[in-house]
Order: sequence, then C-alpha cells, then structure tokens
Amino acid sequence: MLFLLLGCTMSVPSESGPTPPQQRPLVIAHRGLPSVFPDHTLAGYEAAARLGADFLEPDLVPTKDGHLICRHENDLTHTTDVAERFPDLRRTKVVDGTEITGWFSEDLTLAEVRSLRAKQPLDFRPKDQDGLHTIPTFGELIGLVKRLQSEMGRPIGLYPETKHPSYFQSVGLPLEEPLVDAIHAAGWSSVEAPVFLQSFEAENLKDLRNRTRVRLIRLIDEPGDLLTPAGLAEIATYADGVGVHKSHLIGDDGVANDVVAHAHAAGLLVHVYTFRDEARYLPSWAEGSAEAELRAFHRLGIDGLFTDHSRSAITAISE
Repeated sequence: MLFLLLGCTMSVPSESGPTPPQQRPLVIAHRGLPSVFPDHTLAGYEAAARLGADFLEPDLVPTKDGHLICRHENDLTHTTDVAERFPDLRRTKVVDGTEITGWFSEDLTLAEVRSLRAKQPLDFRPKDQDGLHTIPTFGELIGLVKRLQSEMGRPIGLYPETKHPSYFQSVGLPLEEPLVDAIHAAGWSSVEAPVFLQSFEAENLKDLRNRTRVRLIRLIDEPGDLLTPAGLAEIATYADGVGVHKSHLIGDDGVANDVVAHAHAAGLLVHVYTFRDEARYLPSWAEGSAEAELRAFHRLGIDGLFTDHSRSAITAISE
C-alpha cells in the first residue's frame, strides 16, 4: 500500500520498497507492559525493559500527603481494589470539567495507597496478575530504572506524564516541584538526561521549562491548529517534541500527511501514541496486521512510539 504525503511530491516507501536509512524509533513502554500485567506495576515496567523497551512511561498523580504515584488517572476505581478496601472514600468530583464518581488518589495517604493492589482494567486482557502487585511510587520506579541500567548495561529512560496538572494545582497538590525534585535528585537535569516529561497542558510545560532542562513533550489530543507549521513553531518555543495520536499522521483512508516533516523542520521530535496488537485497535488500512501498522509509521520517519506490546513493536521496526 502506498501512502502519499499530502502537500509533497515524495511518498512513504511501500512495504516492498526500501526503508530510508534512519535510526529506529524509540520504543516507549506505555504504562509498563499492560498487555500482560496490570497498568503501572514494577513487574510490568521491568518486563518491558527486559524485552528491550528504551523508555518506561509512568503517569503521575499525587496522594493526599503529596507523594507521586504511578497511575493513569487519579480515579483509582478501575485499576485497583480501592473500592473494597476503602468503601467510605467514594466521592464525586469535577476533574478538568468532567464529573467523576469514584475513589481518588488525592483522598488517600501514601500509607493507604500502599495497602492497595493493582488490577487489569480491560476485560479482554489477562487478569491472572490481579491482586499480586502494589502501586509504585515514582521514587520506586526511579530506583528500578537505576537498578536495571546497572544490571543490563544499557540506557533505560523514564517518560513521565503529569496528569491533570491544573486540577492538582487548584487543590493544593502541584505536580511540578516534586517531579522535578525527584528527577534532579536522580542526577537527571540536562537535555542529555534519559528523561522526557510530557503533558497535554502547555502552561504546565512552560512551568516545567523554567525548572529543568530535561526534554519536554507537548501531548496533543484535538490538534486544531497545533500541527500546522505555525502551531508547531509555537510549541518549539517551550517543548522539544510533540506526542501525537496515530490518526494525526495517517488518516482512516490510509493516507499520510506532512506533519512529521513540518515538526522536524521546526526542530521537534515526533512521538506517536498508542500502538497495540489487538485487532480492535488497528486501523482498517492495516488489514489486521499490527506489524504492517508499525512499519508504516516507521517509514514516516517518526522518532518514537508508545506501545502496550514492547516485544512485537521492537521486532516490527527492527527488521
């Protein structure tokens, strides 16, 4: 299948054509290895690293007493057994404009969080690990990365996302200071550090830019004008790259656009989320093949990709 670059005379090489010489994209282990383990567990992170992932991606939310823990959302209802352990802490809140009823990280102390156990939130993924793993702190994940770097003799990076930073600022639990303090204490404070910090909020990234020189990634949900040359140039004033959804680069019709070229022209890295092997997540143009999808994006010249399946991602883009 041939993918035309909109607005360009060149095209992405077909499956049978040559792949342009380029370093393979970074493989970013999205929430650890959630295709096998519950999201955000030390066991999942370690497994992904041992499969060859370049970066481990935790989402960070705070506890009531200000400790950063690794969870995709501050609503712990679907990824832990919090409802059984603390039934009286059920609350209804408005987070970033959305009303949510559940159990929230900011209502539990770290000691209470340590009593929780992780569980798989998706019915179609394995649940044999439910109840076996605790909820890690960001500090514990840093410790794991340091140990694995030493044992494996290769760089392993961290790619934290600040979840709902404006909301947490409003409730007196800002994420920026403890996050930066933790990575700087680990010896990671320069642009060469094996760290990317990511956020959907521009103001959060601008705040972080004033605190650290590690690389920053602007996550993009609804692109609007953000992925135009002018929008990308603006992002380049405070970030080092963009994190974009797959559909931002290749449409449902299988036709690619020129966002990667524009981003690179602005000096920005392009990291793409999220690649999963299950058929339900594959676009129709991939014809049921996760490998074909990954290789198509590799041929676009992306710099990194988030995946729930580290082994198959590495295999697909390394051949």
